[in-house]
Amino acid sequence: MPTPTRRILLIEPPFHRLFKDEYSLERYPLSLGYLAGAVQAAGGWEVKTYNADFRPHGELIRVSYLAGEGYEHFRRNLEEPVAPVWDQVRRVLADVKPDVAAISTKTQTLASARMTARLVKEQNPDATVLVGGPHPTILPEKVLECPDFDVAMIGEGEATIVELLSAIRAGEDFNDVAGIAFRRRGGRVVRTPPRPLIENLDELPFPHASAPQTLIDYDQYPPGAFRFVFAVRGCPYNCVFCGSRRIWTRRVRYRSPGNVVAELKSLQKMGLKFVHFDDDTFGVAPSYIRRLCEAMSALRPRLRWSCELHVKLVRDDLLAAMRRAGCYMVQVGVESGSDEILRAMRKGFTIAEAMAACRRITAHKIWLQTFFMVGFPQETEQTLAETARAMRKIASHRVMYSIFTPYPGTEAYEFCFQHGLVDERRDASLYYHQNPENCFCLHIAPERFRQLVQGLERAVDRRNALGRIREMASLNTLRRLGELSPADALRKGWRVLRGR
Repeated sequence: MPTPTRRILLIEPPFHRLFKDEYSLERYPLSLGYLAGAVQAAGGWEVKTYNADFRPHGELIRVSYLAGEGYEHFRRNLEEPVAPVWDQVRRVLADVKPDVAAISTKTQTLASARMTARLVKEQNPDATVLVGGPHPTILPEKVLECPDFDVAMIGEGEATIVELLSAIRAGEDFNDVAGIAFRRRGGRVVRTPPRPLIENLDELPFPHASAPQTLIDYDQYPPGAFRFVFAVRGCPYNCVFCGSRRIWTRRVRYRSPGNVVAELKSLQKMGLKFVHFDDDTFGVAPSYIRRLCEAMSALRPRLRWSCELHVKLVRDDLLAAMRRAGCYMVQVGVESGSDEILRAMRKGFTIAEAMAACRRITAHKIWLQTFFMVGFPQETEQTLAETARAMRKIASHRVMYSIFTPYPGTEAYEFCFQHGLVDERRDASLYYHQNPENCFCLHIAPERFRQLVQGLERAVDRRNALGRIREMASLNTLRRLGELSPADALRKGWRVLRGR
């Protein structure tokens, strides 16, 4: 008699939709795609993926809303699962009936992941719930204090999840599965030896390839939701607020340019005209960037792309090669307008160097987006004013604004803990980069900090609304809207013009 098919559901828990149901994560999370491809290739399980943070035709997200009215909705929707998104999660679980649910989570989505796991167990108490991603990688034992999580996956999950599913299917113990922590009967948590990093990244499946068969509501996603690509894993830089090195390490592993281009060609066949490299820092090594750009140049002029580039890599020769290869937009993590704060962050550059890099990017006729982070522990009213001045002075098309949030496992968190700015009783998962309760400054009182950044948040929204109007008038955006249906293009264009 054949063994019945077992089902696994890979889940991205809701986050933006907890603030406002009309908000949406309009992308297919790469973590789900990589894991689904690995499980599908191994066989033996029916795989489904579900982005619970997606809804068709979502509104554009406003920073000031996340830090204002939306915050109350967020907290309320995490207390009891009565919001529309939670009803949808229940319906999906009832439809799929997973034997295993694997939830991917960052620190800011952990509370939502816990609620999602609770709903899984309510639907099927015998289901095994796996949890993976950045937060479980850094604090696996802590995560398993939630009784609805059964196993925490640590680090890269592609090989780990295949071995775990094999053990679950065979009814075997998890002791021989490297790279996990799990709870034994009686509640004792066991952590297995670490799993070696994947050395040959070319062996990984393309994350979008399995989506037509696995992704729930696949036909409602615009092609642009699949535009994200990884070329490297690992970041050699050493910013004190970043946990990337705890996940990928600082050793950089590269996909071959030919493998990256093969994925880009596959995305082109899906109808994409634009892609974004989701690496922590694009390319990392100048020699690799040049080789990758040479390989991508063969795709021109049909494919255009964007990336995040470290200030130290903003060089005329690399920018010229990138533009020839189709790069139309570069993101730069400026973070602060104060050299004092940049030194405390260990960014490795000065504000003068960052501003020069931004001018160099726009001189090559490449669009510029900038990241800024306010409220670092050493922040003062003067350094905050310097950041506001830098925001105004740098001619970026869009500003990505955030409030400093100390994530557990980072050096910044340890600094804040030692200086009494956080305590271990605090639920870190309720804090996010626009949280109005965020204030981890040694020199600015919380009430004064909120007063100062409220004006900054409104200014960022106004600036970005004007930037969207300029985008609507650009050929790049008209082409990007061409990836949507005519009705969706009109709808998206109207929302952009309204600044929503």
